[in-house]
Amino acid sequence: MKTTVRKIILLVTSLLIFSVSAPAKQPVYPVRVSENRRYFVDQNGNPVFWLGTTQWQIFREYTLDEARTILEKVKNKGFVFVQAMLMGVGDGTRPNVYGQKPWINNNPLTPNEGYFENVDSVIQTARENNLVFSVTLYHQRYRKYITLKNARSWAKWLAQRYKNVPNIVWSMTPEAKQGFVPILRELAAGLREGDGGFHIITFKPDPAPYSSSFIHDENWLAFNSMQTWNGVKLIYPMVTKDYNLKPVKPVLMAEGAYEAGSEYGFAVTPLWIRRQAYYSYLAGGHHTYGHNDSWRVLPTWKKALDAPGAFQMGILKKIFLARKEWWYLVPDQSIFASGGQTSGKVLNLAARHKDGKWSMVYLGSKTSFSVNMNKITAGSKVNAFWIDPKTGDSVSIGRFPNAGVQSFSTPDGWEDAILILEPAGG
Repeated sequence: MKTTVRKIILLVTSLLIFSVSAPAKQPVYPVRVSENRRYFVDQNGNPVFWLGTTQWQIFREYTLDEARTILEKVKNKGFVFVQAMLMGVGDGTRPNVYGQKPWINNNPLTPNEGYFENVDSVIQTARENNLVFSVTLYHQRYRKYITLKNARSWAKWLAQRYKNVPNIVWSMTPEAKQGFVPILRELAAGLREGDGGFHIITFKPDPAPYSSSFIHDENWLAFNSMQTWNGVKLIYPMVTKDYNLKPVKPVLMAEGAYEAGSEYGFAVTPLWIRRQAYYSYLAGGHHTYGHNDSWRVLPTWKKALDAPGAFQMGILKKIFLARKEWWYLVPDQSIFASGGQTSGKVLNLAARHKDGKWSMVYLGSKTSFSVNMNKITAGSKVNAFWIDPKTGDSVSIGRFPNAGVQSFSTPDGWEDAILILEPAGG
């Protein structure tokens, strides 16, 4: 009896996914790429700040009530994008918590409605929370079942099912090898045939590190994504490389070292979570966070939703959104007169508004440095203030001329720091 009621609820919810009215708040979806190809926008062209989180197993390893808890927590932290594997971690054949496998007889061309009804419900729950799913429809571990022969038909079926569902971005995860290019093209073609190009597409190689730019010129590839695993020192050069490619496309650092992870060779503290994120953004890219207990679905997964690093990603978002036209950020290490650091694990990076309306400097540790003040071009005076990335607290430094070189030292007791320079009076 409980199973029957459950199926009815899922069926009703999956039907509503196509007809439910939009949330009261202006939705960020469907997501598009901006006109200058550097960032993301909503349906009205308004900039959307990509702050992502990973919940790879949300479609398979959690009940619908648990998924709702996850998504509500995600929303409350300030995340907008949720990266998930459609069939979960593994070869794609394992059943979800309700005993439903993705495919009948493990054949992608005979999808199991029971499995996808649950997926429908989770995606609808995300929509109610104004969240966008980046859905991985292919992982290199699925290769035994999703092949070059059936990839296009599988992707077409999937895209047709969700062609009217706006809060989806499609993603694929091959190995970083040219041999996977043919199947990526087949999958992309199937997605385009199924939804007419309604959803944008990316892919993130795994294993990594490697930038997705080895097929950068493919016209279906809306933006580049990458995984650095424990290679914190690779974030800045990899994002910078893709940022400078032509044609221009947004760059996402989609997976780094997970908070509280045990396999990286160093303790992934909240400080390292902040460093990874600021390295991504100040190099001109976008960023996705993750927690070890979530992707491994440990008994502590619920507690992990309130981990310090997750809160501090919300602080990061507020810091960026407080800058005028934050979306016009341009990486510029010439802001440093001395003390800039772009190699190694602990970096000091800088960026500015394209027209000099503000500058932001991130210092990955306690340090002294100097800045070329003429990077702020509006007015004759510059307001300078510190922001603690850990707490969001700000401390005014004072007013300076926007000429010459000014020296600074990060506040005592801070693990890392942000220096903001803005025209005095606005």
